[in-house]
Amino acid sequence: MTGIKVAIINNQEEKSMLVTKRLTELLAQSDNTIDQENPELVISVGGDGTLLSAFHLFSHRLAEVRFLGVHTGHLGFYTDWRDYELEELVDTLCNDRQKSVSYPLLDVRITYTNGKSEKHFLALNESTIKRGNRTMVADISIKEDLFEKFRGDGLSISTPTGSTAYNKSVGGAVLHPSINAFQLAEIASLNNRVFRTLGSPIIVGDHEWVKVKLQASTDYLVTIDQFTIEQEEIDAIYYRIADERIHFASYRHMHFWNRVKDAFIGEI
Repeated sequence: MTGIKVAIINNQEEKSMLVTKRLTELLAQSDNTIDQENPELVISVGGDGTLLSAFHLFSHRLAEVRFLGVHTGHLGFYTDWRDYELEELVDTLCNDRQKSVSYPLLDVRITYTNGKSEKHFLALNESTIKRGNRTMVADISIKEDLFEKFRGDGLSISTPTGSTAYNKSVGGAVLHPSINAFQLAEIASLNNRVFRTLGSPIIVGDHEWVKVKLQASTDYLVTIDQFTIEQEEIDAIYYRIADERIHFASYRHMHFWNRVKDAFIGEI
């Protein structure tokens, strides 16, 4: 069997760099090729943040590449292999190249009031909207229908795989990644006799979208995964499940609920 083209993305921790060096040697010995531009498989070495960086580097080639994570620190939700399992990883890679599992992504579209062209992003984990140190005011619509008038610190919109990240810390539910939906969670919403929101996370299906119409301001902060984008003169932000999906090589895929248990509960 001919080798495959592999890109390796690592963080700058000493351990990750040593693992990358050893992994590169093993891949070369097994007739695979390191190709950082046009890979078939992208291996991240580090943690979930490194995998997110790898995703955004190759988000324009999601139909052609699969991803695989090697973690060198704490257990990550996107990393199936440990740093001491490199020989087994490469051996498995060479003998079974077809297995994969795909997860939904978040489609984010930002429109502006000044006539500037809209911007489009994909998020693997989540997107958040906040307004500096001031209360954020927004009309939230599901499809074309106004759902609520939000006032509070901000909003978190997450994918199922991202539901265990910031979404969980603000009271959102944990979703299994087989569910093709996204989640909207309020961040410190104001609820009193004057202002009223649902106050609970909502799950939105893949046939629907959410529009967040923002009050005029120049101090909004929008995040797309780990990237922060300072935006001026935003009119609205639209969220839906993306047409694209991310594909993970599942040579030895850890079940999602086992990941959740290991990360938040541990041994019982």
